[in-house]
Amino acid sequence: MRIISGKYKGKKLNGFTIEGTRPTMDRVKESLFAMIQTNLNEAIVLDLFAGSGALGLEAISNGAKKCYLIDNNEEAIKTIKANSTNIKEDLNIIHTDYKKFLKQIDQKFDIIFLDPPYQSNQLNKALKIIEERDLLKEKGIIVCEYEKIPPITNLKLLKEKNYGPKTIKIYGK
Repeated sequence: MRIISGKYKGKKLNGFTIEGTRPTMDRVKESLFAMIQTNLNEAIVLDLFAGSGALGLEAISNGAKKCYLIDNNEEAIKTIKANSTNIKEDLNIIHTDYKKFLKQIDQKFDIIFLDPPYQSNQLNKALKIIEERDLLKEKGIIVCEYEKIPPITNLKLLKEKNYGPKTIKIYGK
């Protein structure tokens, strides 16, 4: 696993061994970032179920100015910190529950990555809080990655792509 493009292209990332996570494959990440490239410049990003931090760090590498990397798994937080070594941009690595973070944060985001454990209903719970608290900027996007339980949201579907059993949907206001 590595950062695939941008300023930190080629930087190796750890994270395949974190229990309960499944890192986004490089070919899927490459396709995803091609879809959102125009949204990255100077973006404020939230990687809510960060795992290894691969999505948030890829966003930083491609021009985002600030990224919040949130995970409730202590091993994931240690991995994100190790993976972010020598990255100079503004990173906020926070070990907390996603609901607690969403209910307390006083920040709107340009890009929100939601890639929770597939067999949970955390995707829809997170979307509900994000919409209720209006945490997405007017021209912002939410990137949802899921396998079986599709997102339920009032946001507008902008793009959708299937990768075998995995689906990525991108929403906006």
